[in-house]
Amino acid sequence: MKKILLAVFAASLISLFSWADDSVLKTGHPDEYTVKKGDTLWDISATFLNSPWLWPEIWHVNPQIENPHLIFPGDLIKLIYLDGRPRLTVERTLKMVPGAGGINGATKLSPSVRVQKMEDAISTIPLDRIDAFLSRSRIVEAGVLEKAPYMLAGQQQHVIVGAGDLAYARGTFDSSFSNYGIYRKGQVFKDPVTKEFLGVYAQSIGTVAIDNIEGEVAKLDVIRTYEEVRPGDQLLPSEDRSVDSLFYPSAPDDDINAQIIAVEGGVTQVGKFNVVIINRGEREGLQIGNVLAIYKTGEVVRDRVKGGKIALPDERAGLLMVFRTFEKISFGLVLEADRALAVNDKVRNP
Repeated sequence: MKKILLAVFAASLISLFSWADDSVLKTGHPDEYTVKKGDTLWDISATFLNSPWLWPEIWHVNPQIENPHLIFPGDLIKLIYLDGRPRLTVERTLKMVPGAGGINGATKLSPSVRVQKMEDAISTIPLDRIDAFLSRSRIVEAGVLEKAPYMLAGQQQHVIVGAGDLAYARGTFDSSFSNYGIYRKGQVFKDPVTKEFLGVYAQSIGTVAIDNIEGEVAKLDVIRTYEEVRPGDQLLPSEDRSVDSLFYPSAPDDDINAQIIAVEGGVTQVGKFNVVIINRGEREGLQIGNVLAIYKTGEVVRDRVKGGKIALPDERAGLLMVFRTFEKISFGLVLEADRALAVNDKVRNP
């Protein structure tokens, strides 16, 4: 999965850019930047651009480089102009950053091939922040967890089990699945405006493999756990989600007017790299990689001249990228936060 995640940009990077001036470029931007280990594409983009998610629109593919869409530590990102328009391009060089095990200026060079592994390419965003949500957490319909098989106990009637233990579960199992995820029912989501039911948050607890099944009882090998597994935790077939791991930063095709309805961890204040849940999904046309702006509702102030009260305009306060979608709900990672964000803040097209 990680290899797929790192191959974040493909043919869409060749798209043309129609700005007639340099308004897209950040004031004081450098002319070049050497990629370091630990960088993300978002961070590098923010060095050059006012809006980092517009990177695909300004990227210039160098046809002489193998895998020009992938960027590696030691690569040189340069700002150039083609037909008067700004473009960013990458140069594969032998220049390595300090501590990266590369060469220095006094080293005598001989003709050689620089070998790069796919897993060494930098990622678009901090993958460790969303890994658990990419592979495990999910939103389910009402009643799905209640109908699912559930944990009974561990060996010798142990109530709590962990990775490496044997355990037992009861229910109707699908013979086409050998692995199941363990889930615990979380928050029930309703639209804050329409009160429509949106889904139930299924909190991931761990993963098990089916050893054998006798009637309604299955013997399980506990592969991994993220919390203590308890009797009553439900089992759902494991998902294969490798295709959903590609990220193409883009604006939504349709107008989106949403709200933040929850934050990962159950907190109410939201900051950079927090995972948030919004009340719009595939039904409204949201796709993985869509970038959305976050707005704080304008304050209501007293008009001391004409009297009465008036609402000030909403203020843009952050940016998020959608990384997982469901029918009516999506998960997003906050990539920019100019101030403290919160549940019920508005989310719109960037």
